[in-house]
Amino acid sequence: MISRRIIRTKVLQIFYAHVSSPSKTMTQSESELHFSIRKTYDLYHLLFSLLNELKDFSKDRIESRRLKNLPTKDDLNPNLRFVNNRLIKRLGVDKSLNSYLSKNKLNWSHYPDLIKGIHAAMIDSDLYISYINSETDDFKNDRRFCEDFFSEILVNSDLMLNELEEQSIYWNDDLDFAISMVIKTIKKFKNEEDQNEYLMSLYKDEEDQEFTTKLFRKAILNNHENRRVIENYTKNWDVDRVAIMDILIMELALTELMEFPSIPIKVTLNEYIELAKYYSTNRSSTFINGILDRITRDFREKGRIVKAGRGLVEG
Repeated sequence: MISRRIIRTKVLQIFYAHVSSPSKTMTQSESELHFSIRKTYDLYHLLFSLLNELKDFSKDRIESRRLKNLPTKDDLNPNLRFVNNRLIKRLGVDKSLNSYLSKNKLNWSHYPDLIKGIHAAMIDSDLYISYINSETDDFKNDRRFCEDFFSEILVNSDLMLNELEEQSIYWNDDLDFAISMVIKTIKKFKNEEDQNEYLMSLYKDEEDQEFTTKLFRKAILNNHENRRVIENYTKNWDVDRVAIMDILIMELALTELMEFPSIPIKVTLNEYIELAKYYSTNRSSTFINGILDRITRDFREKGRIVKAGRGLVEG
């Protein structure tokens, strides 16, 4: 599930925290890195359970309206399309999902205001109104609504963003990615009787898990050497005035360029330039691109960057 871009992002965040806290050991910081990645996986599961919470909230709301002193015709004959959503029912009995949620004690029970607020935004949306009034009533339509709920309603919910920031510092930048993985998973379900296990594993494969650990450890171990290299290539700049995040991004890029011969140079450079656009100053991506380009050309000539594998000889 966790993409290489998310891995690089998490490594950068914890690398920054590590160098900012000299008392931290590499082991402590590495544990924090893996915890941070696990929190993204937690959020992935929590988003699935949010659908069930909203369904239960809708059922309670319908029942309370039915029992009021002077119920209207709509109160007595409510539209049950959402509470009978076939995909949500399927997720409600998904063994791997429920096992993970239970094992890690993940739920929304302590956030009734959040559920109420998201529910209100949902039922007021054109998406919801169109869905419950649609002439098509089948699994495919139910699944499409759930996909659109995440991509059109939840991803734009300030209420959800604010709540996630309060719940965990590790979730500040995770919502968009987690939602994209939820949608990707939802698309795999064929019907409500489909018993296949579609939820993603934490890492795509062992190689990604090894990439995470090696990138982080090598960045710390080579910290001083990489810093010296960067200083040599920024002699026309006052290195003390270069943003610390710029330096750390270049250090990670150097680590990846030299320690991972199977990753193309262009891939590494593009990934860290993108990180610079998001995590550093407006001019950082151009600055970082220029410095890394010079270092890469020189290091390749000196044989310090060697790429091996089909299609990688020329970088």
